[in-house]
Amino acid sequence: MSSTRLVTLLGTAVRQQRHLRELSQRQLATLADVSQAAVARIERGERAPSIPVLERLFVAMDLQLTVGVEPLDAHLDARIDDLAARPIDERIDALGLDRVLDQLADFPQVITGSTAALLQGAPVPVEALEIAVRWQDSKRFTRWLEAACGQRWNARWGEFGGLWLEPEEPGEHRWSTRYGEIRATMCDALPETIEVRHGGRGYRVVPLVELELTEPRAGELLRRYRKRQLTSGGRASSG
Repeated sequence: MSSTRLVTLLGTAVRQQRHLRELSQRQLATLADVSQAAVARIERGERAPSIPVLERLFVAMDLQLTVGVEPLDAHLDARIDDLAARPIDERIDALGLDRVLDQLADFPQVITGSTAALLQGAPVPVEALEIAVRWQDSKRFTRWLEAACGQRWNARWGEFGGLWLEPEEPGEHRWSTRYGEIRATMCDALPETIEVRHGGRGYRVVPLVELELTEPRAGELLRRYRKRQLTSGGRASSG
C-alpha cells in the first residue's frame, strides 16, 4: 500500500463516518478542535493527517482508530479468489453491463480492459464498464454523456464532478452516468475484437493476449490471476 493510497483511505474513512453521523465538516472540526480547512484537506486526500489529529477526529465521532497489516494488495487476491468461486454468468449479472450496453448500442465502441477479461472468463475485479472509443467520435461521446447525466471523475477531489465532460479535456477518462460507471480508452482506431456469448447475448471484446499488451490495469490483474493459479496448483500437488 503506497502512502498516497493510505492517505486516500484515511480521508475516505473520515468522510464516510462523518456522513453517517450527519455532521458537516464545520461541526466535526469544532468537535475535534481542528480547522474546517484541515478536515476538508484530509477528506480529499490532500493532506497526510497526524496520528493525534486522526484520533481527535474519530473520538469526536465516538470511534477509535485501529491499525492492521496485510500482504501487499492482499485485498486483490481475496477478491480474485471470491470471483473465481462464482459462476461467470453471476459475475456478469452483478455488473449490470447489459443496462449500459443497451444505451450504447448505436455508438461505435468495443469492450476492453478488465471488463473484456471478465467476459472471457478471467475472475478479475471490474469497477466499471471499460470501452474503447475513437477520438473522431469524442464529440458524439460527449453528447451521449450529457444525455446520460454524466459526471467526470475528478482525481484531485477524489469524487465525480467539477470537470468538463469532454474527453479532450485533461483528466482521467472515467464518468459516472445514470446507467452506471464508464471508463474509456480513447484511440485513433478501434482495436480488433472477438465475440464471446453469455446468456444468449454476444459481446465484442478485445482478446486477452492483446489486453496484456495494451491495457496496464487489466494486464496486471491477469498476471496476478495466473500467478495465483500456479500457486494454488502447486499447493494442491504438494498436498
